[in-house]
Amino acid sequence: MSHFDHTTAKIAAWNLAGFNTISPDRLKRQVEGLSILDAEVVTLVEVKPFSHMQDLIDGLAAKGCQYQSVMLPQTSNLNIGVLFKKGVEAANARFIDNSDLGDPGKRKAMAVDMKVGKFDFTLIAVHLKSGRGRDEQKTRDAQCKIIGQFITDMRANSREDILLMGDFNMIPGEDASNFHHLGGDDLMNFLSSWDLQARFSHILPAGRANLLDGFAISRTYSTEYIRGSLRLFPMHWTLDMGREKFRTEVSDHLPFVASFRIDRSRD
Repeated sequence: MSHFDHTTAKIAAWNLAGFNTISPDRLKRQVEGLSILDAEVVTLVEVKPFSHMQDLIDGLAAKGCQYQSVMLPQTSNLNIGVLFKKGVEAANARFIDNSDLGDPGKRKAMAVDMKVGKFDFTLIAVHLKSGRGRDEQKTRDAQCKIIGQFITDMRANSREDILLMGDFNMIPGEDASNFHHLGGDDLMNFLSSWDLQARFSHILPAGRANLLDGFAISRTYSTEYIRGSLRLFPMHWTLDMGREKFRTEVSDHLPFVASFRIDRSRD
């Protein structure tokens, strides 16, 4: 059973930048950042190697933060996992069939049924194809159609809230077709496109930084979301770093975090 003595919980998403091996020093800084973020649920992208999740849990435990995780091994070596506090329930973790388009080098989206206090929802964690070219956009379109159909089918059969988050590799206003397909039958509210238009989550060494990461909730029933609460967590400031130092020593992405009511169930 999930017991919490407060009325809201924080749900976050973060790309750990695990493409290259995460060094012990970076691991230590990521643990420090996660302990300050202090979210009840964190979707993590680019968890590499698979054992890195346990290293994060052990590091957080040493700071007195008790977390558990759910993660399924991808055929790609960049994994997607969910870190959650003791008392949060997570069940029925499954990949969305063919969301990697049958390519072992791509990442499948993962769905998990979760409950925080009285708030229950299905979390869909994604790490879509990167790249700004036309071919990459078409690949994302194909992935988004499959995930969007999964959302559409799910909503046809249940009133369950859906939280969709992770590294979309999509830019609001630029990748319109990606967003269109990912939203299913226009069922998803892309909070990150609206609440954070002037912000960016991806730190580049040069040029314009982009809002590549995404956070969406199902439109019709998600009254638990506390409006206006989605924000970029300025982890570089909390760790007393400039953006460039953070990019090289922690991650080239900043996390999103949003607050939800957990003292009632509206399904």
